[in-house]
Amino acid sequence: MTLATRHWDRLGNGGITFTELGLGTAPLGNLFRAIPEEEAQAVMQAAWDAGIRYFDTAPLYGLGLSETRLNHFLRGRRRDDYVISTKVGRLFRATTPDKRDGFGKWFDVPSRNEVYDYSFDGAYRSLEFSLERLGIDRVDILFAHDLDLFTHGSQEVLDGHRKTFMDGALKALTRMRDEGVIRAFGLGINEWEPCQWVAERTDVDLFLLAGRYTLLEQDSLQTFLPLCEARGIGIVIGGPYNSGVLATGAKPGATYNYGPAPDWVLAKVAKIEAVCARHKVRMVDAAFRFPLMHPAVVSVIPGGQELSDMTSNIHAAAAAIPLALWQELASEGLIPSATVPATSTS
Repeated sequence: MTLATRHWDRLGNGGITFTELGLGTAPLGNLFRAIPEEEAQAVMQAAWDAGIRYFDTAPLYGLGLSETRLNHFLRGRRRDDYVISTKVGRLFRATTPDKRDGFGKWFDVPSRNEVYDYSFDGAYRSLEFSLERLGIDRVDILFAHDLDLFTHGSQEVLDGHRKTFMDGALKALTRMRDEGVIRAFGLGINEWEPCQWVAERTDVDLFLLAGRYTLLEQDSLQTFLPLCEARGIGIVIGGPYNSGVLATGAKPGATYNYGPAPDWVLAKVAKIEAVCARHKVRMVDAAFRFPLMHPAVVSVIPGGQELSDMTSNIHAAAAAIPLALWQELASEGLIPSATVPATSTS
């Protein structure tokens, strides 16, 4: 199978070619359940066989486990044959198994505590540790991770970390890019407002925006995405199914933002589902395609812990979506009319 690709070259240095379908590897860090090594490797192999060549990871995912599993998978493959991104902003401190971070979220992972570090030296140390876990000599993209209110809990704490980033990690990432250590940098965040704040003040290249420009949510379309389009900033879309509900539908137990889906989400998803059913389109296929219709988006990276997840994502990447579906979603007020393309999409 040949996946569609998108080439991004804001800097005029040859740029980066992304497969429209990438692989987000948070689930392979034993997110919410432990999966055997052979299953994780099988998911990555299925991704590779389908033509996926963009892999995103982070130290946080499984407290290093995701990066280590990618090491096992990528070993022996030509480094120029794939694009990989990881993140900075956290360092680890070894601890005892009973005191590790992530209980209830990460299962069967190394005994480590997270330490937020958005400093200049912290960015270099984080990259060094990631390269060691990944077993490679370079990464293509570094995202500063989780500089958002959701993660840090209060505006005061966020402001402190943001100042450290602006005075520290931002300068380190800029130097790394300018010296060719990495090819691009940006932020990986679950909120668009902090992305816009940084974009208005810095020279970032890319954002990994998780869950905030989807078939369900488009508030970022008002000011943030137009700013990125005007500046040539690329957007990687994580969480395209809003952590589950756009894949499972509005059913009992559906999840949104890694928790139970609230009533307003279930109600809107039910309406989207009904439109998709009338056009004989899987909602998950429309959910995958929707963000790719924006010109700033370079890749969509759903995750998956099972081969069935990967099979579904591959199907979604190849699915043709009729123009009439987008038109009806807009007429029902479920997506902005400005997002409707001129022709059917695939």
